[in-house]
Amino acid sequence: MKARLRYFLNALADAFWLVPAAMVAGASVLAVLLVQLDRGGQLPHWLTASDWFYNGGGTGARTLLGAIASSAIGVAGTVFSITIAALSLAAGQMGPRLLRNFTRDRGVQCTLGAFLGTFSYALMVLRTVRTQDEGVFTPHLALTFGIVLAFGCIGTLVYFVAHMASRINVGTVVNLVSEDMRAAVLALVRDEPHPEPPAEAFWAHAAPVCDARRGYLQQLDADALADWAAQHGTALRLLVRQGDYVFPGAPIALLARDVPGAAEAIRGATALEDVRGSAGDAGHAVRQLVEVAVRALSPGVNDPHTALGVLDQLGAALCDLAGRSLPTGVWQREGRVALVVPVLRYASLVDAMFHMVRQNASTSPAVLLRLLQVLTAVLHCEGDAARRAALARHAALVWADAQRSVPNPSDVQDIGRRYQALQRALAQPPGVRPAAARSTAGQEPDR
Repeated sequence: MKARLRYFLNALADAFWLVPAAMVAGASVLAVLLVQLDRGGQLPHWLTASDWFYNGGGTGARTLLGAIASSAIGVAGTVFSITIAALSLAAGQMGPRLLRNFTRDRGVQCTLGAFLGTFSYALMVLRTVRTQDEGVFTPHLALTFGIVLAFGCIGTLVYFVAHMASRINVGTVVNLVSEDMRAAVLALVRDEPHPEPPAEAFWAHAAPVCDARRGYLQQLDADALADWAAQHGTALRLLVRQGDYVFPGAPIALLARDVPGAAEAIRGATALEDVRGSAGDAGHAVRQLVEVAVRALSPGVNDPHTALGVLDQLGAALCDLAGRSLPTGVWQREGRVALVVPVLRYASLVDAMFHMVRQNASTSPAVLLRLLQVLTAVLHCEGDAARRAALARHAALVWADAQRSVPNPSDVQDIGRRYQALQRALAQPPGVRPAAARSTAGQEPDR
């Protein structure tokens, strides 16, 4: 139940319509309240006599409100058109999977909500205006606030143009996506090391649990599943992690001791979605950023500087993980293993970050040099031997690709020098830069 609730709340938070709808509803309620104040006739004299207060008649009020309403809805259409154009540009140059980052942008949502709310406010006030033949009533306070909203929409339009101009900049997109990636990666960090999962022999006689659903595993209530397994005296091992696709009829879990109700418990503690999302899925967040780099390296775009910026952000995320524990996916109850969930290991995270970039940059010396530089920087921060070995493996792959694919011998020599500097860093304790690397730092090419 908690998994489905979290899924619903995340979907609601990402919905494009929520903020505009709330602003429209708020503007409508505000119009009703201000009109009631006007009907009460209890406004202070200093306010009604002010030059800033609307003192016109019913005909002028209707004309003014009609102008505000028509202008607001017209500009709202323009705002929507600009948003669609920006989404099309982002999908073509940076990947369609980044569209969600644009549609959940609060700046765009608030801008559209401001114009639609002003339109609704003007209509709600306009229906209360009465001329001489209808029984005179002019909501002066509501009209004055409507004028304020109109001027606020002018400022909102200026903000929106500047905001969209910055949001479609690829550097801004890289920073925004990297923030999402860093938050998703750091969400994996645990203050204390988790227990290691049991050996494969523990599951030798396990019974498979199949699931008839299909879709990507979006939310998982691991605590509820662990409690259920402990109450029934068994252990449960999920075969998919958040972000993985659940195939209909395929096993979704293993049960150490077969007990009834496992399939129902799993369905109640999980939520699937047709489209893969990034909520709780660090691997998907990483792949979003990697996709920007891969598209930048394509012949149609040919923007290696964007790929260099992506590598910097990936390296910074790995430096944030230095010295921190990642989960092992084991949940215990009373000292016994109750649940084992597949998790994103450090080596898999590094593979997701660098494999596709290296493969698409095999003929780009500048990107290969920066990749080695990033790996060297992370080695200086990371002290775990297994993690350093994973980083060294990627460095060896870069060097092998450079020897095979880079045509210019001078470029190969530059990459070789950078690779040798990484090997010296690998031989030194974390945080210590080799003396040889310091003495030749000014001679190393920076591309």
